[in-house]
Amino acid sequence: MYNDDLLINILKDGVVPALGCTEPMAVAYAVAKAKELLEEDVVKLNISVDRNIFKNGKEVGIPGTNNKGIIMAAALAIIVGKSEYKLQVIKDLTVDDIPKALDLIKEDIIHLNLKEGVTGLYIEIEAKGEENTSKVIIKNSHLNIVSLERNGECISQQYEEKVSKINIRDRIREFSIADIKGFVDNVELEKIQFINEGIIMNKRIAEEGLKYNLGLGLGNLLYKNNENACEYAKAITAAACEARMSGYPLPVMSSAGSGNHGLVAILPIAAVGEKLNIDDQIIIRSVALSHLVTIYIKSYTGALSPVCGCGVAAGVGASAGLTYLLGGNIEEICGAIKNMIAGISGMICDGAKLGCAYKLIISVSSALDAAKMAVDNIFIPSNDGILDQSVEKSIQNLGKVSTEGMSCTDEVILNVMMEKCS
Repeated sequence: MYNDDLLINILKDGVVPALGCTEPMAVAYAVAKAKELLEEDVVKLNISVDRNIFKNGKEVGIPGTNNKGIIMAAALAIIVGKSEYKLQVIKDLTVDDIPKALDLIKEDIIHLNLKEGVTGLYIEIEAKGEENTSKVIIKNSHLNIVSLERNGECISQQYEEKVSKINIRDRIREFSIADIKGFVDNVELEKIQFINEGIIMNKRIAEEGLKYNLGLGLGNLLYKNNENACEYAKAITAAACEARMSGYPLPVMSSAGSGNHGLVAILPIAAVGEKLNIDDQIIIRSVALSHLVTIYIKSYTGALSPVCGCGVAAGVGASAGLTYLLGGNIEEICGAIKNMIAGISGMICDGAKLGCAYKLIISVSSALDAAKMAVDNIFIPSNDGILDQSVEKSIQNLGKVSTEGMSCTDEVILNVMMEKCS
């Protein structure tokens, strides 16, 4: 039996606004918190992160600037960051703040390092002033502060409570996909009305991406066939990603800790729903299902992994949401999920960047195909590859391959990326 309150809390925890790429913004959030603890000017800042944070922050644009990367995000956090804004930590940025941040970088007070021997998402900030020091550690999810120190002394206060919040995402494992579908069918619409905020937010950045032809122009290329629902879905998702990866200063609604996941989980469903004139409440329920399936998968693959979560998590979530949108039953929704796992599970993540827009196009296209197959009773057989009889076991297998099976992949990817810089 599903628990409305728990699933709503899981949704609210995993579906939050983010300004810019989530990884550099999570670092900026931690830097802002360290700066606030310091209560004086930062004269030295050491940043230590896991491979995935490093990889995803390396080539991505920082909102409101023409600059890229974690060090720029950290410098801006020192100048203008406020931790109360969470993943919108630098939303008060003005053009006058950019040269100040660049001056900090030139002064060489910010140092970025890989943290060896850690598993999962990890961010450690050590800030020094003339008189004081501070330290902030984030683990497992982008906003999960597990340790705060000032002058070497641990500060507990309310931050100890956040340790118990680590597993709220993982509690989704208490439900089956049928439970989640039942929740989406029956939950009072006003309790999930906030889902519509994400639809509006993500469509807005897509429209800006199309209007200004941001990034590579993939969104505008596909938009030429916008009368076709599938092409329109791919176009607005790509355009939103290009705007976001370029550093366009608008927030997106994330899903399971990723802004690009949020684009995939939301926009294809909103686009197809719009073109087919489907009732708004069905669109909202479909997007809610997409988010929950995305979160379900991420509970097994981890917050960050060697595989492209836009494909293997949000893309799979979108296939479930699209199937629901098209009137699919639980058998067809589970079939769409398994169709996606059979087809797209090998896509690697080689960092956040403009080229992600094409990966999002592939993910959306596959989700649309998987949903259409399912509603036409075409299912990849359960004895194929990593699929299993149950959809839940198939997702667990996907998680196992994505973590244990690819344990060395991140190191190899990062080495290849770093060789280009040497």
